Amino acid sequence: KQEQQSDGAKPSEEAETIKKSTALELLEKEQTQGFIVTFCSALDDILGGGVQLTKITEICGVPGVGKTQLCMQLVVDVQIPECFGGLAAEAIFIDTEGSFMVDRVVDIVEACIHHCQLIAEVHPEEDHQIALETFSLENILSHIYYFRCHDYMELLAQVYLLPDFLSGHPKVQLIVIDGIAFPFRHDFEDISLRTRLLNGLAQQLICTANDHTLAVVLTNQMTTRFEQNHSSLVPALGESWGHAATIRLILHWNNKQRLATLYKSPSQKESTVPFCITVSTIVEKAKTGNKVKMKC
Repeated sequence: KQEQQSDGAKPSEEAETIKKSTALELLEKEQTQGFIVTFCSALDDILGGGVQLTKITEICGVPGVGKTQLCMQLVVDVQIPECFGGLAAEAIFIDTEGSFMVDRVVDIVEACIHHCQLIAEVHPEEDHQIALETFSLENILSHIYYFRCHDYMELLAQVYLLPDFLSGHPKVQLIVIDGIAFPFRHDFEDISLRTRLLNGLAQQLICTANDHTLAVVLTNQMTTRFEQNHSSLVPALGESWGHAATIRLILHWNNKQRLATLYKSPSQKESTVPFCITVSTIVEKAKTGNKVKMKC
């Protein structure tokens, strides 16, 4: 009888440990947790303010369209001081394709610092000057934690070890995995195993994003899907993977113009905006001529 009573008490004990929140609390939390800006005002607008914390954002596109550039921009932008509208946080960059270029990141950092200096000149406030003292090239680079993964086993291991790393680096608010598909597109004859591994990976990233109030950004390749009378480019890894990300952004070309299409979002409508890539940033394409303008 004692064993039965003990077993019968377990469901209520477990229920007490389940976290509960009201809808109002969830709304207030989402409104106050902030965004990571992209430095392209048009792109930030269609995303609802920038890359959202606690969400998984997938950036899809063909090689050379700007996926890695946008990711490198984000690992810098997440460190912008709070007085300039940033999060003053840190970032993790997990690289599966070897696309991370430090010299390009240096260019982005220098442009970001210069942008903040211009703001401080227009609005000479004391907190701006104090923030700029530590918002330096060396300090920014030292808070981008880089991991190189050569196959899917290393990627899975790194993702499952993230909670331990984050416990020692609580200021991290962005995790980038540049090339989520690359380790899984080779040497995988068992598609069902690949699907299970990807589902587990996605679930781990979702839990990490929520538990640590951070953003997860993934890049994905495009693959050709053949249908009866035509073919089309679609994100790699299949339809089941399409449910993993909360937000899906597709970067593509229209002739020589780069376009960003918000394809999936729980709160924003589907939209397409043009953008350009310079040496130091992602920028909005100007409406006239070939000049570009930069806003954050």
